[in-house]
Formats: sequence, structure tokens, C-alpha cells
Amino acid sequence: QVQLVESGGGLVQAGGSLRLSCAASGRTFGDYAMGWFRQAPGKEREFVAAISWSGTLYADSVKARFTISRDNAGNTVYLQMNSLKPEDTAVYYCAAGPYRNSRESAYSYWGQGTQVTVSS
Repeated sequence: QVQLVESGGGLVQAGGSLRLSCAASGRTFGDYAMGWFRQAPGKEREFVAAISWSGTLYADSVKARFTISRDNAGNTVYLQMNSLKPEDTAVYYCAAGPYRNSRESAYSYWGQGTQVTVSS
């Protein structure tokens, strides 16, 4: 079992930055690929970014603006979000799974989410 807790969400103006954190507990954090997903009101949850020992993966909509990183010693994964846009407004979820992947079904464990709101 892996427990995931997100933090760092909030309200920010367009063009601003936020850094989300996801603290993991339970089984060996370093064994897992980690992903970030988001769900905007009235929309399906969508892939944002993922990281594993073999590298990173980003959705086209966030490429060059968002950066995913991890601290295996601290059991934490981060999502640095720059140049935020109103369309980035969503609940952001972190997830853990065996493989770096953009599909939700590839992830076994999920956090409760943190709200990010970007005002225009």
C-alpha cells in the first residue's frame, strides 16, 4: 500500500507560479513511477506529467511550463507550474504505479487532490 497526500494548491493570478507536492508513505517510494493528473469542473480527469527512473513525460498542454521532479530520499514528488493560465484551473491529483504512463489505468494509488485556481 502507498498513501499519497498532495499539498501546495491555491489561488494564483494568470502568469504566476505554484509548486505542488505529493508526500508518499508506505512501500518503497523509489520503486514507483509517479504521475500528476488534473480534473477541471465538468471535464474528465487528464494526464499532466509523469516521472520514473527512465525519465519524464508531459502532456502537450503543459510542456515547457510545468516540471515534474522527485526526491526519493524524502518520498516526495513535485510539480512546478509556471506561466499558469486560467485553463490550468483544476483539482490536481498525484498517483503511483509500476510504469511511467499517461493512462489513468496504469496507476494503482491516488491522492485526494489539491485545488489549483488561476484567475484571469
